[in-house]
Amino acid sequence: MPGRIRGRPPRSREVDSQIGALMRAYEGDVPGASVLVLHEGEAVVRRAYGYADLEHRTAAGYATNYRLASLTKQFTAAAVLLLVEESRLSLDASIRAWLPSLPAVADRVTLRHLLTHTSGVLDYEDLIPANRRNPLHDGDVLQLLETEDRTYFPPGTSYRYSNSGYALLALVVAAAAGIGFASVLRTRIFAPLGMLHTVAHEEGISTVSHRAFGYSERQRQWLRTDQNLTSAVLGDGGIYSSIDDWEKWDAALSDDRLLRPESLRLAFTAATATDDPSIDYGFGWRITKQHVWHSGESVGFRNAVVRFPERRLTVLVLTNRDEPGPYPIALRIAELVNPRC
Repeated sequence: MPGRIRGRPPRSREVDSQIGALMRAYEGDVPGASVLVLHEGEAVVRRAYGYADLEHRTAAGYATNYRLASLTKQFTAAAVLLLVEESRLSLDASIRAWLPSLPAVADRVTLRHLLTHTSGVLDYEDLIPANRRNPLHDGDVLQLLETEDRTYFPPGTSYRYSNSGYALLALVVAAAAGIGFASVLRTRIFAPLGMLHTVAHEEGISTVSHRAFGYSERQRQWLRTDQNLTSAVLGDGGIYSSIDDWEKWDAALSDDRLLRPESLRLAFTAATATDDPSIDYGFGWRITKQHVWHSGESVGFRNAVVRFPERRLTVLVLTNRDEPGPYPIALRIAELVNPRC
């Protein structure tokens, strides 16, 4: 199944061919991918490859909604910043002001620490009981942490990537807004931006239209591995979206239609060093000298988004398979479309 193309063509047929070569592993009767390249606010590449649903032979497309995994974190951060703008939240308030059931050690943990992975809060994945069979939700993450009166390090003194932190942020957003986290995202971000098919998915409550299902390769066969125990946690990775809807989100990251300029500056400003000396972290974004980016990895899905603000260039690659991570592919596509990057 060849890649399907819409929008302004790439710079040349040679570039078009090179992008196709990069994505060849996603063509045919295999789990697929959707690719978006935006330059100066306009889509210069839209492509889809392979299948969103192998069992029903549903082709991936521009409207296919993939589980974003950790690409969700930038939306969680945006929800926090919206409430900060309205003085409902303070970045430097203790997390216990909103989640008082946390142990005393959390007194020193602020929202800013959670946003930047400098809280030291324990990884909830390591606290899940071995006999747990039901999926966890954000509230379950809180319950796991309520009995742990310790952190990996004093808050604010180091960096450790934390899904726990973003699950707690989702709960804080819900408490401050007075409605569920998924509803905050829908009413304050998705609907105003026209992202009408993007959803923080709650099983039995919401549905995912044009849904991609996740797969893993086992002994040269594709096995559906769409969900695991942590897939229902929303704040760290529960959003589903498409390249069509992402175009609207990317536009909102370049002007004040959603967030004030100072809020966007906070999101994209290096707040802390990470365990990679070439990468800092902002609010839901990894930051290098050349670009900002994030990956998203969960069972059955691997995604990457890369933004070059000075070039007004964005590359998004969404896939519904466990491997490989598409960040190197996104960087290579950026170089092909705009060599100055």
